[in-house]
Amino acid sequence: MENVWPKDKGMSATKFADLILEVSTILLESGAHCERINRNVQRIAETTCYKVEMLLTFTAVSVTVTDRENPENTVTGNRRVRHHGAHFGVLTNTSLLTWDLFENKISLDELENCLNEIKVAPKHPVWLIRVFIGVACGCLCLLAGGDWVDGAFAFIASLMGLTVRQEMVKKGFNLMVAVVSSAFMTTTISGMNVLFGCGLSPDISVATAVLFLIPGVPLINCIIDLLEGYIPTGIARGAFGGFILLCIAIGMFMSMSLIGINNF
Repeated sequence: MENVWPKDKGMSATKFADLILEVSTILLESGAHCERINRNVQRIAETTCYKVEMLLTFTAVSVTVTDRENPENTVTGNRRVRHHGAHFGVLTNTSLLTWDLFENKISLDELENCLNEIKVAPKHPVWLIRVFIGVACGCLCLLAGGDWVDGAFAFIASLMGLTVRQEMVKKGFNLMVAVVSSAFMTTTISGMNVLFGCGLSPDISVATAVLFLIPGVPLINCIIDLLEGYIPTGIARGAFGGFILLCIAIGMFMSMSLIGINNF
């Protein structure tokens, strides 16, 4: 059956390319894998008379928009990816917006306005994130067999380690340097439990306190991208996650060497 697309373009090819770049970078920076980004973009394109071709890399997004009624009307745009994080609320809300557009509940202009609202939406307070990361690591310590003293050490160590990482990134330090410093601080604090033997299983507090640094989202997306054929991006994500793991190990090794933990 021959494809039929709307005759109303909704916006110019240049503006539409900017919108697609906005959606793509928001999703990529919030932890979406490549196929999810492609599905959302193609869902938007199906509501217009534009054809969209994308190239997704670890550091940039390239988009080519072609008018199906006038192929000479073609626009190509590029946008740099500023950072790689994980924000599932942004992912969900952006995907829901593309579905609302696909189901004719909103227009392209409304989609653009909602995206701007998502970008400036207030985030959780920094202190709250730090406290709950500490609680999470403390609870993991308890689940792994540690007692309440071990859990308390894991809580304090992860809270302080996350504070170091966030403050260093905020001040413009390289992410990998921030991870090494954070792992060093976390292991040093939790390592006091090993040195003084305060808890029942002090080694568990050391092992669980650094878990907040594990790059779970990049590593999972690496596997998904490789399986779905986005080989270069998948390899880049894997290298990124692997290097973070190496930096965690370096920070822990430096701390253990300094405070004299040799039986971990």
